[in-house]
Amino acid sequence: MFRGIVSFSLLLIALVFSASSMSVLAQSNLTAKATVPAPPATSLVESDRTRDGLVGPVRRVRTEIAKLSSETGKRLEGKRTVLEIVAYDIKGAKVENQYFPIAGANVTGKEVYKYDDKGNISEMTLTNEEGSLLSKEVYKYEFDFVGNWNKMSTSVAVIEAGKMSFEPTEVTYRAIMYYFDEKMLRMAQPASSPASQPAQTVASMPVPSSNNVANLSAELKNVAVKPAVNPLPDNSSIAVQKSAGLPGSVMTSDKLNNVGAVEVGNARPNSNAPALVVKLDAEPPPPAPRPMLKPVSGGVLNGIALNLPSPRYPENAKRLRVSGLVTVEVVIDETGKVISAQAIGGPEALRDVAVQAALHARFSPTKLSGQPVKVAGLIHYKFALQ
Repeated sequence: MFRGIVSFSLLLIALVFSASSMSVLAQSNLTAKATVPAPPATSLVESDRTRDGLVGPVRRVRTEIAKLSSETGKRLEGKRTVLEIVAYDIKGAKVENQYFPIAGANVTGKEVYKYDDKGNISEMTLTNEEGSLLSKEVYKYEFDFVGNWNKMSTSVAVIEAGKMSFEPTEVTYRAIMYYFDEKMLRMAQPASSPASQPAQTVASMPVPSSNNVANLSAELKNVAVKPAVNPLPDNSSIAVQKSAGLPGSVMTSDKLNNVGAVEVGNARPNSNAPALVVKLDAEPPPPAPRPMLKPVSGGVLNGIALNLPSPRYPENAKRLRVSGLVTVEVVIDETGKVISAQAIGGPEALRDVAVQAALHARFSPTKLSGQPVKVAGLIHYKFALQ
């Protein structure tokens, strides 16, 4: 009776200890799972360089434009003119942006753009306020080794013999400089050409079977070793390197048995195996339209400026009683900052102060199809004597 009570007590203690150890183990597992750090959230930071549609570590872009003319049936390219110089730091932030407008390059009207599969502008249609067609241009590109275009050909639509065709009018060049890194080094170096004759592998070598070992040994014994036709002189010494892994010229069955078995793996894929098919859950999104090189026409910009400082009236112009209207042609970048200003009309004595005031003007960013674009327009400054 006493032994039964003791056995029951020991069994009860063992069960309690087992249950407590299992709870501790489960708690430790839960604690371990709870303390696993969550993977950091990666966010793609868009830089000025990527917003400008450039690929790779671009450092500087110099854009030049050349007009095309036709003489004696040949297409001639005129002198190149600098249009824009843009520089980026190593992280892609824009640190320099100079734009040099070309007189008569911008035609006022509503511009509608089409893009190719790479996001570059492929077609531009210009209409007036009533919606009537004014002009149409198409663009073709050539790309460098990274994927950025370095040459753009512009052609304008013309009507000849009742049919529409496109006549080349200008060529735009981009000289692109990249930062030096490992990826650019690999892309710049030419790929090494493969060897003309690959080395013979062990898998392609025939392997003698165990059945014809005896016949092969018998044939090798009957082979007579003939002397060389032109033996070498005694005073000549030639170093012959013998491979330790290959058998000698005369082999016996014992030597063949000691060579050992060679496992040959079939490197060719199984022809009966089904082909690997990769299915996408959804179609990849179309590439985002890249910023346009040419700024869109904005007309007179006085009424849409966020900040339009008044120019200082020069003292010498006051003494000479000079007054009038000064027209300044400006180019606004994607952020609304004036990056170029040039006086195209008005008294000479008032042009410099008007240009300086226009450079400090500020506008809201302009977007076309959801993409920020440059805008070219006019600012009028009226100088009147009191």
